Amino acid sequence: MIPLRDENPSATVPLVTRALIGLNLAVFVYEVLLGPGLRSFLFDWGFVPARLTLAVRYGDLPLLPAALPVLTSMFLHGGWSHLIGNLWYLWIFGDNVEDVLGHVGFLVFYLVCGAVATLLHYLTGPVAEVPTVGASGAIAAVLGAYVVAFPRARVFTLLPLFPFFQVVPLPAFFLLGLWFLFQFVLGLGALGASGSGGIAFWAHVGGFAAGLLVMRVFVVTRRSRARMA
Repeated sequence: MIPLRDENPSATVPLVTRALIGLNLAVFVYEVLLGPGLRSFLFDWGFVPARLTLAVRYGDLPLLPAALPVLTSMFLHGGWSHLIGNLWYLWIFGDNVEDVLGHVGFLVFYLVCGAVATLLHYLTGPVAEVPTVGASGAIAAVLGAYVVAFPRARVFTLLPLFPFFQVVPLPAFFLLGLWFLFQFVLGLGALGASGSGGIAFWAHVGGFAAGLLVMRVFVVTRRSRARMA
């Protein structure tokens, strides 16, 4: 299933969403230009769980260099398909979540929930030595927030309906709920294999859950304030 667009125009210019997309693109171009130096760059700025474990549990490494990649890894990607897939979802769903949270609120939300997603991935494999990179956890949080704020918004989705592909409008809660279910099931299957690399499914699960929870609290708080006004 590939979402193509949502029927949910934004009320404001999504400045932060566009800036995040631009920054991820710029960093990826820099990665490409590094050539043979890319491997060491990803190990320096990607999130390596074993490094954080050595710093926190045993004090064998300085904490800041081990923890900072929790944030910097969100802006690195392992290839064009990884980059395009992430930024496509951010482009479709980010503008409306930014509408709800505001520019500054959305930026804080994106970074904090992305960090939460990375830390959940860490808990599933704290001794893994393979660097984790990608904005997937933060973008999963955007999807979770979107489900809460716009559950019935129609998302035009490309589906492989035999023998052809067809574009079908699906409610956001169904499409993104199904996406979350896939991530959860695949995450269960990947438990115990995190040290070998691959897709960080638990970062997706953690990000989605964090985004859903934060947006739910935000919506309830805003409604309470509106009643009191």
